Amino acid sequence: MKYQSQKVALAYIVCALALFGVQVLGGLLAGWVYVSPNFLSEILPFNIIRMIHTNALIVWLLLGFFGAAYFLVPEESERELYSVKLAYIQLALLMVGTLGAVGSYLVGIHGGREFLEQPLWVKIGILVAALIFLFNISMTVLAGRKTAITNVLLMGLWLLSLLWVFAFINPENLSLDKMYWWFVVHLWVEATWELVMAAILAFLLLKMTGVDREIVEKWLYVIVATALFSGILGTGHHFYWIGLPGYWQWVGSIFSTFEVIPFFLMMSFAFVMVWKGRKNHPNKAALLWSLGSSTVAFFGAGVWGFLHTLHGVNFYSHGTQITAAHGHLAFYGAYVALNLAIFTYAMPMLRGREPYNQVLNMASFWLMTGGMAFMTFVLTFAGTIQTHMQRVLGDYYMTVQDDLAIFYLMRFGAGAAVVIGALLFIYSLLVVRKTEIIAPGPNVVPGE
Repeated sequence: MKYQSQKVALAYIVCALALFGVQVLGGLLAGWVYVSPNFLSEILPFNIIRMIHTNALIVWLLLGFFGAAYFLVPEESERELYSVKLAYIQLALLMVGTLGAVGSYLVGIHGGREFLEQPLWVKIGILVAALIFLFNISMTVLAGRKTAITNVLLMGLWLLSLLWVFAFINPENLSLDKMYWWFVVHLWVEATWELVMAAILAFLLLKMTGVDREIVEKWLYVIVATALFSGILGTGHHFYWIGLPGYWQWVGSIFSTFEVIPFFLMMSFAFVMVWKGRKNHPNKAALLWSLGSSTVAFFGAGVWGFLHTLHGVNFYSHGTQITAAHGHLAFYGAYVALNLAIFTYAMPMLRGREPYNQVLNMASFWLMTGGMAFMTFVLTFAGTIQTHMQRVLGDYYMTVQDDLAIFYLMRFGAGAAVVIGALLFIYSLLVVRKTEIIAPGPNVVPGE
């Protein structure tokens, strides 16, 4: 670690990992409610569990992005952060807002819009925290070296912060409400977050492979161009059935098809950089997470997204378990695994201990990735059956849900594997490995 101010990233990563644990445990609890619908129904209703699961996901991913930025920007800009104090104030605001939101959900106070359920004061707090971050990180970059990685990272973070303004717009007209809602949700995860993902992935591959910066930057700019070109108008695949004009069915279908390209490029970029790399980096676990993130993102966001994005297919499949299959694998590959990659790379430096529990870390990768892949296949089969029975044959919704019980049980098993993997990952990073030091005997020459 070259700069002292990079240590602020440690606090962000620890807070992100705590919320990561809450998120996966909430998901496991929600998965069990699918198996046993009346479980905790009076104490903790399913809609509250789901809010905690999805909100914890969003907040810990954002904390990971902010922590990654505070770690890599000083190194890329070749200077200390503009203000460490501001970074800690921002973290405090985000954590207070998170705890306040969860507390309000538990007593039944929420906005009712999925992902954007936070009370108004929490939304304002998030906006203030984002503005503090943008000021802090922009001042750091402006005063130091400018690189393609910091340019793309800043573009993604500025855009995602500005798009948060649409979270405050809640018109009475339901069609307009859903349109503005997707301006936040879609343009985050399928446009601006892709820029953040590409920048962090480029930084990791630059450091771990030893490939020339010029090659990395060329790939990065191509990925960014395709992500914005496809992602912005690709929002139209959410406008099919919410009361907007019919031309969105064609615009959404065409540009959503192109959304596969940036994820394919990111996967190709990762493997080509490793293939060209001249450096045998000791942190194999971080390299595994980087390659795994880009690969799973291609399948989850690219392939599984394309499966039901054309309006002729989506007419039957929207809102089924196929959507859940796509959402889980896409989020896991594109953003969860990427954050875990930068955590795995940064934490040994931030804590001053190398090597660390790489074997446990890599075991957690295979547990989580295997569990998420199995969950995706199970939900895909369940969604296909649900689409046919409910949308084609016209069977009653609850009858179909009863017939899908075996799939929900298998999904719960897959979720348990993901939770075990997540807890193993947190342990591998936060618990110091004990190494046994054997003192040389009286007749042993040190060094032999």
